[in-house]
Amino acid sequence: MALSKSLLKLTLLSFSTFVFSQETNLNNIKKLTFGGDNAEAYFSPDSKKLTMQVTNPEIGAHCDQIYLLDLNHQYLGTKDLRLISTGNGRTTCSFFMPDGKHILYASTHEANKECPPKPAPRADGKYLWPIYAEFDIYVADLNGKIVKKLTDSPGYDAEAVVSPDGKYIVFTSTRSGDLELWRMDIDGKNLKQLTFGLGYDGGAFFSHDSKKLVFRSSRPTSEKDIREYKELLAENLVAPTNMEIYTMNIDGTDLKQVTHLGKANWSPYFHPSDKKILFSSNHHSTRGYDFQIYSIDVDGKNLRQITYESEFNAFPMFSPDGKKLVFSSNRNGDKPHETNVFIADWIDTDAHEIVSGNNLKKTVTYLASDDLQGRLTGSQGAEKAADFISKEFKKLYLKPLSGKDYDQNFDYSVKLNPHEENSSVNVKGKNVIGFLDNKAEKTIIIGAHYDHLGLNEHHNSTLMNSAGQIHNGADDNASGVAAVLELARMFSQNKAKEKANYIFALFAGEEDGLMGSKFMAENLPKNQKFKAMINLDMIGRLNHDKDLTIGGIGTSPIFGEMVKRYKPAGFNLAIDSSGVGPSDHTSFYLKDIPVLFFFTGTHSDYHKPSDDSEKINFDAMTTITGYVFNLANAISETGEIPFTKTKMSQSKAVPKYKVSLGVMPSYADTKDGLHIDGVTDNRPAANAGIKAGDILTKIGTCEVKEVYSYMECLSKINSGEELPVTVLREGKEMTMMVKF
Repeated sequence: MALSKSLLKLTLLSFSTFVFSQETNLNNIKKLTFGGDNAEAYFSPDSKKLTMQVTNPEIGAHCDQIYLLDLNHQYLGTKDLRLISTGNGRTTCSFFMPDGKHILYASTHEANKECPPKPAPRADGKYLWPIYAEFDIYVADLNGKIVKKLTDSPGYDAEAVVSPDGKYIVFTSTRSGDLELWRMDIDGKNLKQLTFGLGYDGGAFFSHDSKKLVFRSSRPTSEKDIREYKELLAENLVAPTNMEIYTMNIDGTDLKQVTHLGKANWSPYFHPSDKKILFSSNHHSTRGYDFQIYSIDVDGKNLRQITYESEFNAFPMFSPDGKKLVFSSNRNGDKPHETNVFIADWIDTDAHEIVSGNNLKKTVTYLASDDLQGRLTGSQGAEKAADFISKEFKKLYLKPLSGKDYDQNFDYSVKLNPHEENSSVNVKGKNVIGFLDNKAEKTIIIGAHYDHLGLNEHHNSTLMNSAGQIHNGADDNASGVAAVLELARMFSQNKAKEKANYIFALFAGEEDGLMGSKFMAENLPKNQKFKAMINLDMIGRLNHDKDLTIGGIGTSPIFGEMVKRYKPAGFNLAIDSSGVGPSDHTSFYLKDIPVLFFFTGTHSDYHKPSDDSEKINFDAMTTITGYVFNLANAISETGEIPFTKTKMSQSKAVPKYKVSLGVMPSYADTKDGLHIDGVTDNRPAANAGIKAGDILTKIGTCEVKEVYSYMECLSKINSGEELPVTVLREGKEMTMMVKF
């Protein structure tokens, strides 16, 4: 369906406001080189010049050479690069000397004026770095004249850097028989070996106070990895695919491993505070080549993604005054895989806007503890959960949405036995709602349900004979509550004043049919206009492939591009366009409010007593919470969020049905049938032979395309009926008789 011209114009304008805006630490990003491979750019002591490594045949650099770029030029570009190495051999890793009038760099030119060959492709396809034994370290002036040779030992000597106080040079060398870090005085005297562990120790940089070093190391441990490392090193090669970030004192003491991320973590550099480290990593990648710049505290906490654009970002370096960051990236290239140097103003993150993994863990652990007895709506455990949420809101100085407290009371009845008319019980529920008043014209709702199944009093468990067992509901939905409370902290305590008000709503009665959210949606304040509702339900069990389902994409033309723009590196998004589904966003979609629904998928512990906090993926929860924070900010900054109805009619939002099949469905918008994630023992599906992994395509004559048509089909079936059910199993169609 084509958009109207006015709507299309609005959409395009809205998109333009947040291009690159997810890179909140980088402002005024400027491209400095145009073509070739340009990397390892480092500032002069006065921040007015850069030295960098360049390969670009168009300017005569057929093999890595060192160039100078004067940042005082008005219009910077490749034409402003000036060669300051010999132009012979291969060079690497330049760095300014303390006087700003000389640089040091490694070069092979004395051994051979020709460019040394790259490693030949291997049969196993392994990516390798050459360790040229001909590299030695030289000092040259800014006209390219070599004034001193600092190393003359057989083997690799390169990757040299200078301490900010001008006293020392640290470099990587094979003179001990392994790739270790060495230190020498600024004049090349008093050599001292700093590292001794087997592995490639390199890419070192000093802290700004000259007391610490940060570097990357491969450090193989298994017998196989050790053997491979030694065999490759004997050929002057290394495999840079498994490296972690380390720190130590400049005398080699107090060695500490900072990252434990896996894959390649490299090109580290200290933040101006010396309390954080920026580095490049592909640890997040699940599908091929993807390096992004991250920030991490020196104690290994608070990992944050800095860059998002393109699939290669590396070599971050701060200017001496800490105001600028220079880095290399594939973004905005004229040719595929072209690497250019960029410079940006560095904007430090407001500490209040950093997601606290400890806060998330604390909340989930408490809400999913046995003390709360599963948080069944109307129970004492649910009351404890509501009190906990209210106290958190009070700490944050949030206002009640209405009245004098955060509670929104409601009641409903639930039928304990669908086959008995007189089995209904009355339930008193309580939503807990906090309001952040930014004096804005429009409001964003961020919500999650805090109730769960209790001791299975309402018979919603997927485990047979589980009455009396505590269903703690760590993923469902202590995870969502923890994220909402953390987002409430971030938005209420940060220095910014967003262009939207925020309602933080924690719902009861979700497990009994979206009762709390429906009540809230029916009683929204008349004096507020709502931009969007964001629902977090079961975000604690991200799988190995990092598949995150986001529903509601079709409820506004803005959302599709926005969720992709802010996507965390390595995540794979399962997009569901519908505004309805088996969670609380449905209630707000039915009030014509654009919605987004975040969900990491069902699992074998769904609606069972085994859904406990020790199974939560807190690292992924931290990333998802940060993702939602960025999206909520983007929504607040976007002028209009037009609402569009999705294909599912309102009657299909929460269909009423008297039977169940006993399966755990996937809620992704698959269109080829209902993907079954799990089957409950001794229920109709299991009794008929349906298995996890089957794709349900038909119940009787009713076609099933996804979860919503599945619910519609169930609503037409009466208890006791026996119908043929069709599934696809490993591509083959099968039909079984199912008695409901």
